[in-house]
Amino acid sequence: MAQRILTLIAYLLRRLLLSLAGVIYIVLALAFWRLSFDPRQSTPEPAYYVLVIGLFGAAAAFLITLSVASRANQAVNYPILARLPSRVEHLVAVLITSLLFTLGLQVIVALLATFDGPALTLGRILELPPLWLAADLLAIALALHASDLVTSGWSRVYVYGFLAIILFGRQLDAAVIQWVSDRFYTLAGWLYREGYMAPGNALNGLAEWLASSGGQLIGTIFDAVFWPFRAISTAVVSGSFTPAQALAPAIVVLYSTILFVLAADFFATKDVYLTE
Repeated sequence: MAQRILTLIAYLLRRLLLSLAGVIYIVLALAFWRLSFDPRQSTPEPAYYVLVIGLFGAAAAFLITLSVASRANQAVNYPILARLPSRVEHLVAVLITSLLFTLGLQVIVALLATFDGPALTLGRILELPPLWLAADLLAIALALHASDLVTSGWSRVYVYGFLAIILFGRQLDAAVIQWVSDRFYTLAGWLYREGYMAPGNALNGLAEWLASSGGQLIGTIFDAVFWPFRAISTAVVSGSFTPAQALAPAIVVLYSTILFVLAADFFATKDVYLTE
């Protein structure tokens, strides 16, 4: 299995490097370095160095994955898919190819930015791989769900819709919770008038729960989902990680793993129609 995946990685990586898209990504990486880390100005802040290059890697990983996935979704790959014992190997090759190319661009930008850049201690340097890898993997997993290679029916709508709900949930405040609670009270009253007592009781109880402690609990749950990202940014700015904050990159990798397993399930069970 490892040999098949390595062969696929070499094939996809070669196709990307020799394509116009691959050249454009390299040029964009150099342009990003020139704009964000002007050689004529020093970059004294290590936090700026870590966060900016990390965000660049995540954005590049998303776009690169879409490019690699589009090539993996071409009809010329039908003989490859037919010979693989599992389609997931094809998807793993896409993930690793995207990650390798992204890391290559990140390393180039990081090395160029060190000239007259921030003074990085050994501890800071050792923090970079888990931080940047976690962000890159999450971006790659999200990009897979946006690609035609993985999408099965309305799967991308479901995945990104769920993510949008989580993002919206972070913005919920007391006024919004109270408005939702009032709507549930109104709907429960209508059900009572129509004689639907059981659904009315359920909605009435839900409205009371939201009005009392439900809103706070929902906010706590949404905050917990985004805690790793806040913990990483806070630790990078402060210059040190607490034991709890040190777990944040691992949790981000866990998110990525869940998304990739879901993508693998979509890809393994869908009817494959590759593009010409």
